[in-house]
Amino acid sequence: MSPPSADQPLRLGVAGLGVASTLFLPGVEAYPNARIVAAADRRPAALAAFAERYDARTYDSVEALCADPDVDVVWIATPNQFHCEHTILAIKYKKHVVCTKPMALGVDEAQRMCEAAERNGVQLLCGQTWSMSPDVQAMWHVVKSGELGALIAVNTWLSTDWLLKPRMPEELDEALGGGVVYRHAPHLIDTVRLLGGGRVRSVRGSVGRWMPERPCPGNFSAYLEFEDGTPATIAYNGYGYFDTSELTWGIGNRLYTDEQRIAVRSALKAGTFDNDAAKEEMRFGAGTTAAANTSGTPTVAGTRAHIGWFGITVASCERGDVRQSPNGLYIYDANGRHEIPVSGGRGTGMLEMREMYECLHDGVPITHDGRWALATLEVGMALLASSEQRQEIVLSHQCPVNHA
Repeated sequence: MSPPSADQPLRLGVAGLGVASTLFLPGVEAYPNARIVAAADRRPAALAAFAERYDARTYDSVEALCADPDVDVVWIATPNQFHCEHTILAIKYKKHVVCTKPMALGVDEAQRMCEAAERNGVQLLCGQTWSMSPDVQAMWHVVKSGELGALIAVNTWLSTDWLLKPRMPEELDEALGGGVVYRHAPHLIDTVRLLGGGRVRSVRGSVGRWMPERPCPGNFSAYLEFEDGTPATIAYNGYGYFDTSELTWGIGNRLYTDEQRIAVRSALKAGTFDNDAAKEEMRFGAGTTAAANTSGTPTVAGTRAHIGWFGITVASCERGDVRQSPNGLYIYDANGRHEIPVSGGRGTGMLEMREMYECLHDGVPITHDGRWALATLEVGMALLASSEQRQEIVLSHQCPVNHA
């Protein structure tokens, strides 16, 4: 496939119109070098809403979408257990691919996806990761600039209400990529790997399953050591009691208010929570999803409405620390604390399409490519293995940060 011309936007086809699509489609809309042209889903109502909103073609199968000659890039947003199959299918039709995290259900699947893309000469980008958010990117630039000296540690914490949110059976089945290690950990692992340079040597971790109504991984603690010896820790809890937004000016990743959490928890215990109805309200075409979301939200000082973020991350260097602030980053150094403003929406959708376009048009390497996502997945799989075996797991598929 030849690269797009300077005045030719990338034509995007979307495989799967679930909740994930409502998060990235507004960002794609806002990016001038991309155009949404087609989608595939099993739900006729979602396809009808998509066709009306985007004046686009619709299909009832992923293969039919991939066969569309007017689609340049396919965004795989189908359930986790289909990521490998659908990515390789799109590659078969010589489409470039953006795959929603997690990349796959295991390292072997991810390896097959990477090899298929490389063999067919197409680009594979794995997206919808919070490591792309402006605050994490700004932290990365501070760390790699060396202005605070060498990185000596990374620590990140997130407590949220993931287990309380509407969940379909496959979201809770580990064999199908369910639970927080598959579904939320990639964000945190990606962030830590980016700040640490990418190459994690080993993982020691513990995973918990403490909610009978949702019997899947719901919390974990992990200790990562990079190849150069730099340590990193990740602490995650998705049971919805304490929320890290209490420590971060009310900014965070939560769906419910405190009162709603109490009601949902009670309904789950009583078996009266209607997952199907609640989940459908979050999908494309429900009237409260993509149309209501916006990209490039105006900056509102002190509210962080302009930047999405995911818990608390602190990067410690020889001569100072850096973390998120209400309006950007706090830098702590020999002169005390000062704030660096960071602007721009979280940009899910926009950032992935920008990476893809700049790669195809300008030859800029993709940072979040297939090999990067494989390495992130390997850390998550090692976390599960370490918890089960109660021992350190040494990694073998890691890669450095890929940037110009």
